[in-house]
Formats: sequence, C-alpha cells, structure tokens
Amino acid sequence: MDLSSKPGENMLWGGRFTGGLDPLMVAYNESIHFDKHLFKQDILGSIAFARANQKGGILTADEFSKIEAGLREVMKEWEDGSFKIVPGVDEDIHTANERRLGEIIGKDVAGKLHTGRSRNEQVACDMRMWLRDELRKIDAHLVTFLQITTDRAEREVAHVMPGYTHLQRAQPIRWSHWVMSYGLAFATDLERLRETVRRVNRSPLGCGALAGNPFGIDRDMMARELGFEGLLWNSMGGVADRDFVAEELQWAAMLMQHVSRWAEDLIIYSTAEFGFVRLADAYSTGSSLMPQKKNPDSLELLRGKSGRVLGQMCGFMTTLKGLPSTYNKDLQESWEVMLDSVKTVSDSIQIATGVLATLEIKPEKMRAALDPFMLATDIADYLVRKGVPFRETHHISGRVVALSEQTGTPMNELTYDQLKSVDARFDKDIADYFDYERSVEMRSAKGGTSKACVLEQIAVMRQMLKSKST
Repeated sequence: MDLSSKPGENMLWGGRFTGGLDPLMVAYNESIHFDKHLFKQDILGSIAFARANQKGGILTADEFSKIEAGLREVMKEWEDGSFKIVPGVDEDIHTANERRLGEIIGKDVAGKLHTGRSRNEQVACDMRMWLRDELRKIDAHLVTFLQITTDRAEREVAHVMPGYTHLQRAQPIRWSHWVMSYGLAFATDLERLRETVRRVNRSPLGCGALAGNPFGIDRDMMARELGFEGLLWNSMGGVADRDFVAEELQWAAMLMQHVSRWAEDLIIYSTAEFGFVRLADAYSTGSSLMPQKKNPDSLELLRGKSGRVLGQMCGFMTTLKGLPSTYNKDLQESWEVMLDSVKTVSDSIQIATGVLATLEIKPEKMRAALDPFMLATDIADYLVRKGVPFRETHHISGRVVALSEQTGTPMNELTYDQLKSVDARFDKDIADYFDYERSVEMRSAKGGTSKACVLEQIAVMRQMLKSKST
C-alpha cells in the first residue's frame, strides 16, 4: 500500500475525491482508536456476510474459504496484539480489517467481501453484537451482586435499626429490610436490562446503505449465524437506528441512580456519627494529612460515576434529537459513550459487590440509635385497636410526644398516670408497645419489615434470579 498518497485517497470512499483532506480532518474523522474494541464482532459479521454472498453466488466456495481463513488470521493478530494500525489509512475498524485482509489474501479476492454491503449496516451490526455480549456480562455481575444481597439480608435479618424519612429517624426497621429495599430496585434493573438486550439483539445486516441489498442476500441466515434473535425490518431505520444505544444509556442511568443512592446511605451509615457499618480496608483510603481518617472512596466514586453516566445519556439524546434520516456522521458519537458507559457500569457493579461482600455491620450501634419517639406511630396504632379514629389517635400520640419533651422523660419511661392524663383510654397494656422488636413485627403485611415479610421478599427476589438471561 502506498502510504505516501494523499489523505483520503486510500479510504473506502476515496474514489469520488481528487483533493486531499486536511490532516486534522483525517484525525477528527477517525474512530479506529475506540472502535478497534469491536474487532471480533466486525470479523464475525464479515464472515457471515461472505458466507451469505457465497450462497447467493457472489463468491465462489474457494473465494469464501480464502476470505474466512484470512479474516480469522486478522482476528488472531488483534488477539495477540500484533495487528498494526496504519495512521491516516485505517480510519475505522472496518477499513483496518479489510485493508489487512487484502494484504493477506490479495486485493482481488478481498475486494469482493464488501459486495452489496455498506459500512452503515456494518457499524450498526458490530455495535449491536458487542453491546449484546457486554450486557450479558453485566447481567452476570448484577446477578452475583443480588445473590450477595439476599444472602446478607437472610443472614442478618435479626438486627433492628432506625428507618429514616427526610434523613430524620422515623420508625424502627430491620437492617435486612433496608438491604432489600435496594436489592429489589436492582432486581427490577435486572429485568429492564434483559428487556433491553432483546431489543439490542436484532440484526441490521443486509440493509445496505439505506435502501436494502440488491443481491437477494439471506438476512435470516446471517442473523442466525451471529446469534441475533430477529431482524430490523426497515432498511432505512436499520442503518440509522441508535435507539439501542440510547436505551442502554437510559438503563445505565437508572441503575447508577440506584447505585448512587445505595452508596450515599452507606456513606452516611459509615460515619462516626452513625457507625452502623464499617467498610473493609480494600474499599477505603486514608488521608494524606489526618492519620485517623478512613474514607469511603469506593462509595464516593460510585456516587460520582453516576453523574458521568447520566451526563452521557443526556448528551447523546441531545445529539440524536435533530438528525434527519438516515445515516449521519453525528452517529459516530454513539461509539465512545457506549464503550465508556458499559465499562463504567460493569466496573461499578463489581465494586459495589466487593463493598457489600466485605462490609461489617455494627448491630449494637444500630440498636443504640433507636429512639422511643420512633414508637409514636405505634402508640397511635394502639389506640386505633381500642376503636379510636386514627386522626384522633395521631393527635393524642403527638401530645404524648410533647409531654415527653416537656418533662424531659423518655417516652417509654412515662408513667401510666402520665399517659392517662393525656387520654383516659390508655390501659396498662400500653407498656407492651414500647418495644422495638414488637414494632417491626407488627408491620406484617406483605412488603413490611417484620421478619416473615423480609424473608418473603428474599424468596421473591431469589425466584426472580432463577430466570435466565437472554
């Protein structure tokens, strides 16, 4: 290959152009430095396309054999790191692979590979295959995280802690109820992920540049070979569609929002003021100045990465919103956000898994943080069982709280006579309701914080995890 030729002259599209490109434009246009990660998908897609062209009579059996063998040799070079990218020539992974194939088997045969195919369909095919494969790996990481979640929740179901609204102590709950509140949100994310994979896993191969393939290529045959579940049925939409990238980014933003909130709670719970949990050294760092510090950097990074993922989703949706049909170069912006989003989410789930698996809880700190005022609702519920309307019981319970504050007496230490002075319908059995364990066990409707309810939630989630990924 003549590397001294003008920029653009050796490109797949170079025959139309007689003038050279600005060297900065060449670099600005190139995507090889990030789409090289899709070398495997690009080569497998090319083999499937060549096989279908052989079936259609475009290639002879011997030509297909040479193309397949050559492409597999190119794949080995990528895998062992010996593939050499030619700057200014290999503008993307498709160009690079075809250029190298021509060097191995000769340009005459290699030049037939692209018959009837456009890079528009090729890039969409590669991206869908790569994203499908990576999302299945993320599926496995998320399942592992959820298995650890259920195991911890079951093992530590006995421990009671404060539950919060507005970051103020509200009602007693089980630690495991908190664990499962996020666990079930992540389990729903897993369901969304599997639905997303099904929509990603549709084949655009055979759509051409936009109008379809002129050689009657067998699209179903190619789709089966590449593991697609179905076809994209409109060739114009097939090459231009990046909804599958947008949907992955939307899914990632939702997941990372949950990760961020989960991390925020654990950051708070790990402070000296709370002391409910302690992070393992493997997921913490110290201070360069203050030797006593143990910083929850893993959780802070998880919280921070969520903003990055959300920004990628917003940015890419903005890129898409004004594009005319069909393919436009703006769509090249889908590569980098997709690659980075997938890596960020994959790494984040694995870090979260490590944090949760090694986290030490402090049940004595949780119990010490419980406050009798958190049983105010239980006092109201007690009176409801005596036949008092709830709106009235809420007011009465509030007066008990006020009496506790005015006298400086913890609510559970108020005398029977003091309670009777608030409302004559209090009986001596009210003393039984100043009990945190009783309080959580009273929340026994499905989804509540009683032991049986939490164990039921664990069973429900384990059942969700039994279903197979797509």
